[in-house]
Amino acid sequence: MRKIYLLFILSFTPFFCLTQPYKTTYKQLKEFEGLYEYINNTTLKIAASPRDTLLYAVINESKYRLTPYSRDLFVNMSNEKVQFFRNTNNTIAGYIAGKDSFKLLSKDVFFPEMSWYPRLPTAKNAVYKYEEPKAYKDGLETGHIRQSGLDTALLSEMMRKIIDGTYPNVHSVLIIKDGRLVFEEYFYEYNKDSLHELRSASKSFVSALTGIAIAKGVIKSKHEKVLSYFPEYNIANNTDTKKRITIENLLTNQSGLDCDVSNPASEGNETTMNNSDDWIKFTLDLPMVDTPGGKGMYCSGNPVTLGRIIEKSTNMLLPDFAKNNLFAPLNITNFKWNFKPDKSSAETFCQLYLRPRDMAKFGLLYLDSGNWKGKQVIPADWVYQSLEKQSVVQGVHYGYLWWIKYLDADGVRYWGKAAQRNGGQKIYIWEAQHMVTVITGGNYNAQSPGDELIKQYILPAFNRK
Repeated sequence: MRKIYLLFILSFTPFFCLTQPYKTTYKQLKEFEGLYEYINNTTLKIAASPRDTLLYAVINESKYRLTPYSRDLFVNMSNEKVQFFRNTNNTIAGYIAGKDSFKLLSKDVFFPEMSWYPRLPTAKNAVYKYEEPKAYKDGLETGHIRQSGLDTALLSEMMRKIIDGTYPNVHSVLIIKDGRLVFEEYFYEYNKDSLHELRSASKSFVSALTGIAIAKGVIKSKHEKVLSYFPEYNIANNTDTKKRITIENLLTNQSGLDCDVSNPASEGNETTMNNSDDWIKFTLDLPMVDTPGGKGMYCSGNPVTLGRIIEKSTNMLLPDFAKNNLFAPLNITNFKWNFKPDKSSAETFCQLYLRPRDMAKFGLLYLDSGNWKGKQVIPADWVYQSLEKQSVVQGVHYGYLWWIKYLDADGVRYWGKAAQRNGGQKIYIWEAQHMVTVITGGNYNAQSPGDELIKQYILPAFNRK
């Protein structure tokens, strides 16, 4: 949901330029591997990659590149220093980032070879060959790509470029066309059963649960005032304007609170929120910089607050409400969602983890107006409102915690509705093509190739139709 705090976004670390790469070997990098201390009494792993001869910090399965600058000095993806230090035996004992130092806890770590390669370099993987997705008893119907209208030559080229590393850190690509899963590929250590973090794509699930809660009558309407749900708080910076914030304002990121990820001076800084004791109070205490319903500002505190409103209204934990009312109807049985909006979630962001096949089901549910195999799981009018322009956030049309954006493919413009964010997690709905595309990835705090894959290898198949 946000950028990683310490090794990767260090506001207090001097910025400097990496003018020339420092030459090192994979064997030399191996001495840095291990389990280390990290912030909030957590840990991280340091790993050496045999594929690109770089070091990576691994936090909750997410990898962040560290480029060698000198013998024990590395720079992170924001060009900031990470300095390792040694003990009297001249072996690595820890690292320094900014003003903090962290000890090496153990050298006993293991990183499988397949975690570094899209596909292991074997004869079997030398030439890509399409295989129809297998049918499992998970509620997804499958079909062959020949009946989909997709361009098999383009998809084969896409696969070659993912496998050869042209498009790095793509973990999965799935395509549903006309209600059937016709394309399903996984890379690195991921497979059909792997739970993948959704990052801020989780927000669209909160939107769905809000619509369900309103339909059930446990939330009266989207016009309910937000502060009315939190009488236990003594709200700071409280004004009549703040009292007008509604549930709908949270859904459209138009709360008016001083919380904008694109503004470094915003008091609602995500790093500060994530390391606070109570994310809800942190958000509601922020000063107002606009009127509710005014400027769209991307703020993770808005959907997190909405999640707590759902919990208060239903007397259920958010994951339990999701399990009973959204996941069960879609036959989603394997998921992880630790919704605890406090500092214990500083590095996991209260995010949802799902299998890509189940992410695809969620997209198909919205494509079919909230109906799943004859059962109306989400009200159709809520789906319609969610996928219509309600505000503009970061220059992009925005619905109810859904992005409304276009991709241009060979001069043809295609409009899609997306649940997406950091790392390359994307659930796209293409209504005109009756198609859902799902991409997961690990390009954290870096440009994801996901949109490029869609506009270069998937959408062009429809240009001539």
